[in-house]
Amino acid sequence: MPAVQLDLRGLTAEQPPSRRHVASVVDDAEAVHVLGPVTALSAVLARLWRRERLPAVPVSWEPAGDPASTGLARALGVGTGTERELPLVRDDHGGVLLSAGRVTAFGEQRRVLSRRFGAQAHCDDDRVADGPITRIDVRPDWTAVDRLTVAVVTLPLRPVRRSHGRALQIASAPAQVFRDGVPFDREVTKWTWYADDRVRWRLRP
Repeated sequence: MPAVQLDLRGLTAEQPPSRRHVASVVDDAEAVHVLGPVTALSAVLARLWRRERLPAVPVSWEPAGDPASTGLARALGVGTGTERELPLVRDDHGGVLLSAGRVTAFGEQRRVLSRRFGAQAHCDDDRVADGPITRIDVRPDWTAVDRLTVAVVTLPLRPVRRSHGRALQIASAPAQVFRDGVPFDREVTKWTWYADDRVRWRLRP
């Protein structure tokens, strides 16, 4: 059966699609062809996971032209190779991470990158933060299986501490989380990202 097409090219790079719209297209599809930015692909995978339809439903993606979409398409090898199963990075609030996540102090974003907040974070068994920090950046590592890359910035212009692992757990003062450029809708004091080794999704070239 041909793939059902979900055209979300009208979205900006930081704009998530309507959950209702995604559900109306995806829930009964046997395959999905997504057009749009990273947030469009992320929303489709999150919906398929909630419906327990991964990896049964293959997904293809025609990325938008923004830098995040271009970078992710290159990392995934979109348009090349054969259909394959890929790992899925999830969080404990029901989301999916494909390109980049960030945790910063909670507040007005024009000022927040210069503010520090208290946090303790572990990447697997390694304590990567314990005290005031500026931000934590997280990326799925598409060169490996079930692995994240974590970068902790304690002060601007200071060396960044980098780690690799399957999971990142954070406990902090009130913080703002961004998933693929989209701010989470409320402040958090706990957050977990992890490469779920029980779940795979199928990418069609």
